[in-house]
Amino acid sequence: MPFSPKPKPNLPLRPAVLLDTVISLGGVELRPDLSGALYVPDLAALIISDLHLEQGTSLARRGISVPPFDTGITIGLLESVINRWAPQRLIFLGDSFHDDDGERRIEAALMQRLKKIAVAHECFWICGNHDPSPPRHLAGHSADHILLGPLTLRHAPQRLRKAEIEIAGHLHPGCAVAQRGRRVSGKCFIADERRLIMPAFGAYTGALSVFAQPYERLFKREETRAWMIGQERLYKFPFARLC
Repeated sequence: MPFSPKPKPNLPLRPAVLLDTVISLGGVELRPDLSGALYVPDLAALIISDLHLEQGTSLARRGISVPPFDTGITIGLLESVINRWAPQRLIFLGDSFHDDDGERRIEAALMQRLKKIAVAHECFWICGNHDPSPPRHLAGHSADHILLGPLTLRHAPQRLRKAEIEIAGHLHPGCAVAQRGRRVSGKCFIADERRLIMPAFGAYTGALSVFAQPYERLFKREETRAWMIGQERLYKFPFARLC
């Protein structure tokens, strides 16, 4: 559908290269946010990946007891990042709900906050592996993928066609560095010249190391950079600096 105009490091970090809070992909300027969202100034669009709303109640149904507060925390964080960037469009990269039944389980007051967000913006809901069906009660458009200028936005990274440039989620990337004799880790954005994978936005979502098997063959490591999410800033590292 084309259209036009977490865990955090627990130590202060000194970036291995000059701090850069702008990611350029396909000539498009992208602004990564500490929340894990990504703002596209030229199109007034905010991209969010993997909210996994109602993950807590999904785990509880499987006998895993966790505090049922993830949806409220995640929606609060979403409201904050929307207020910070004031976007016209919201693009959700899939797994917005932890399962297709999550929309039914969500508390009425939280659902009303989501509806308010959806009505106030042009929303695009990309289907994910956890929520293959689009939201039934939230305003917006649903799609398998969308085109944002020269960028293809989808849930899970795929083999790139010639000249295709991609933004995806699904893998929940995280990275680590050795700093002052200690290992520091956190969620991250990871990108090379043709692909960017976003961190998971949800309050209960973890992170998968960028050295894990699913990332193999996705990136040209010599061109790859990671933007680790810190408590107050982002830290940019070349892939060779990660451990």
